[in-house]
Amino acid sequence: MKLLHIDSSILGDNSVSRQLSAAVVNAWQAADASVEVTYRDLAAEGINHFSGATLGALGTPEAARDAAQKHEADLSASTLAEFLAADAIVLGAPMYNFTIPTQLKAWIDRIAVAGQTFRYTEAGPEGLCGNKKVIIVSTSGGLHAGQASGVAHEDYLKLLLGFLGITDIEIVRAEGLAYGDEVRSKALSEANLVISEQLFAAA
Repeated sequence: MKLLHIDSSILGDNSVSRQLSAAVVNAWQAADASVEVTYRDLAAEGINHFSGATLGALGTPEAARDAAQKHEADLSASTLAEFLAADAIVLGAPMYNFTIPTQLKAWIDRIAVAGQTFRYTEAGPEGLCGNKKVIIVSTSGGLHAGQASGVAHEDYLKLLLGFLGITDIEIVRAEGLAYGDEVRSKALSEANLVISEQLFAAA
């Protein structure tokens, strides 16, 4: 099984989402020895934001592209191919200002491609990635799950993944991380308990 591990936090070793996403991947590998992991660090090696230059590169015949256009087209192709090849994705998604990191949005804009990961039909949109599983590692300084303040975070990711046809989604959540040591410790303990005792219980 091919597993794509995505981190998007800008906090490096201080990132809770990175710690928890790594724990998910380690637990998955322990439960299934066949897992092959591809790792992408969106903060360390950021993907250019989708722009007019991106569209221009994709609309230019390959032989006519200049160096910048070739880079843009190759980046789009490689990012999409990596996503399509994955059977499962572990998605590190901290909350920044009530939404996902801009680095993660840039990745999403490269994998949400009409005709590749979704298509429009006479009956409406149809996701083409229904065979994938996603585990979202959701972290936040405050308490937002199920609240209006969380709509552009977890709810957005579930909406986007559902649009691509992915319905097998699980969330590992650690929130209230800025509410003091006691709340932070409890949140981390609960998240690690989900990883160790629930995610792969049937494996």
